[in-house]
Amino acid sequence: MEARSSGLSRAGRAGTREAITLTVSNHDTDTDTPRAADVIHEHGTHEHGTHEHSSPAPDSPGLDSPGLDSPGLDPVALEHSEAGIDDADTSHPLHPLTANAPAHADSPRFADFNVRPEIIQALAEAGIERTFAIQELTLPLALAGDDVIGQARTGTGKTLAFGVPLLERITTPGDGTPQALVVVPTRELCLQVTHDLTDAGKYLGIRVLAVYGGRPYEPQIQALRKGVDLVIGTPGRLLDLAEQRHLVLGKVRGLVLDEADEMLDLGFLPDIERIMDMVPEQRQTMLFSATMPGPIITLARTFLNRPTHVRAEETDAGAVHERTKQFVYRAHALDKVELVARALQIEDRGLAMVFMRTKRTAQKVADELTERGFAVAAVHGDLGQGAREQALRAFRSGKVDVLVATDVAARGIDVDGVTHVINYQCPEDEKTYVHRIGRTGRAGRTGVAITLVDWDEEPRWQAIDQALNLGIPEPVETYSTSEHLRTDLGIPEDATGRLPLSKRTRSGLASEPSDEPDARQRKRRRTRRGGGDGAAEPTASTESGATGATGETAASESRPRRRRRRRGEVVSGGEGAAEAATARPETTADEGEERPRRQRRRRRAGVEVSKAEVGQERPGDETSQ
Repeated sequence: MEARSSGLSRAGRAGTREAITLTVSNHDTDTDTPRAADVIHEHGTHEHGTHEHSSPAPDSPGLDSPGLDSPGLDPVALEHSEAGIDDADTSHPLHPLTANAPAHADSPRFADFNVRPEIIQALAEAGIERTFAIQELTLPLALAGDDVIGQARTGTGKTLAFGVPLLERITTPGDGTPQALVVVPTRELCLQVTHDLTDAGKYLGIRVLAVYGGRPYEPQIQALRKGVDLVIGTPGRLLDLAEQRHLVLGKVRGLVLDEADEMLDLGFLPDIERIMDMVPEQRQTMLFSATMPGPIITLARTFLNRPTHVRAEETDAGAVHERTKQFVYRAHALDKVELVARALQIEDRGLAMVFMRTKRTAQKVADELTERGFAVAAVHGDLGQGAREQALRAFRSGKVDVLVATDVAARGIDVDGVTHVINYQCPEDEKTYVHRIGRTGRAGRTGVAITLVDWDEEPRWQAIDQALNLGIPEPVETYSTSEHLRTDLGIPEDATGRLPLSKRTRSGLASEPSDEPDARQRKRRRTRRGGGDGAAEPTASTESGATGATGETAASESRPRRRRRRRGEVVSGGEGAAEAATARPETTADEGEERPRRQRRRRRAGVEVSKAEVGQERPGDETSQ
């Protein structure tokens, strides 16, 4: 591959770009032959920076192809893990770094790529020794400093595919300015990547910082001032801190765009372009995406220099359907909660995720399932960041076994042990459907996907069925008491819409500590009569008033001050206020209480009468009757 040129401008690089596509499948396991089974060189220069294909293979699209959304490729294969290690194999214990990541017994080891011993030691302690498909293709290129476009779905080991090269490029100790930057679409994915890379680089002394919205700016700004080496964040907060000059991107040598297609869907593409304009020209850029839509291809052409396009996919798309059993039922909206409550009582069920389209529906269903006895947590946009993190921690730890989430909030969530996925509402399109059911059936394990389609959602489901060729165009009309529902899913015969007390063994969301500030601990009160803390601490004015009135009792000291206005008397601050205070006659508390209140008077028919007189005249007033 041609060496990377450092003197080309961004416009020049776009016009002389070379792309190489490497494709590997889960069946390419023979170590005697290269795993890069399909290598395509694309040369040519176009007036506008596009490529001219010489002889592209029909089943391996390059950088100029319309992407993996073309009819020749199965989108299901792109959203599911490859066939991984068997469940009985204990050589790779589950760990946040290894969960759902497929590996082969004859795959190369990380030590074969001349990775730092400190990284190898950290990975070995996590049970990671061999590379996964996407890592095997990416590591040689990324460690050499080349730009890479990685195409693989979530859960196939992409984090270490770009994380290990980034950790290799960081020099320690640094001057505190970020040397590497990872941009991710969601807060949950930001925390997950931060945790993984922190574990992988724990023996290198690398300072890793997560930067995302929903949290106060001050702790993140303080961490940046102390100095960091690797920053992982979402586009909005990264751009805010960079524009405020708290985040300096002038020394970034490694840049990663993770889940680029999801950032495109969320509307972050303009922010990404502004961020990439802030980093130096001389850098290594890696872009990872499950699909390659047109805007992502344009982004790669603009900001990447002679990238190598690597893809890890399954050759046998039918294996996906075999591992994930898919059931589709036509259900009534008023019966869905009852149906879901019975379906959640399936025997030998692990963790379950219930997907919604709207935030309001997600919270409503979560509350109803909680009232029925299930250990449920919700993740949606109306919740604060602390509440979302609390829900995910409780779900990962098993304190709750049902997670109700919206599509946007669930992006980037990678939790091991999910056996059932329930689509409470029909997904918007086939991509969303594949993303939802991709939460289960990972790493060679089996899973169950249940989709509930309402009557008005049938046209949308038929479009999904046709796009994915599922063969279920007409869902069966189903109710919570239907016999075929019980037999299909294995629901116990005595199951009802409420979880029995004997099966309520989860500790629940309340047992998971929250890092949200407790509102009851806030002591500040804003009142019209006092300061921030009420009468807990006397102010300077009350103390000076107490020295002037030596005969006041404790009751008068605790009495709130009353502002009084007097005609013809102007009291200002400073010495004038002190003189006015000394000129006033001193009165004791008893005298103040004995002084009668001034009676309010009003005029009626030109005659001034008091309130008491009006009260006396009212019983005999004929007009009032």
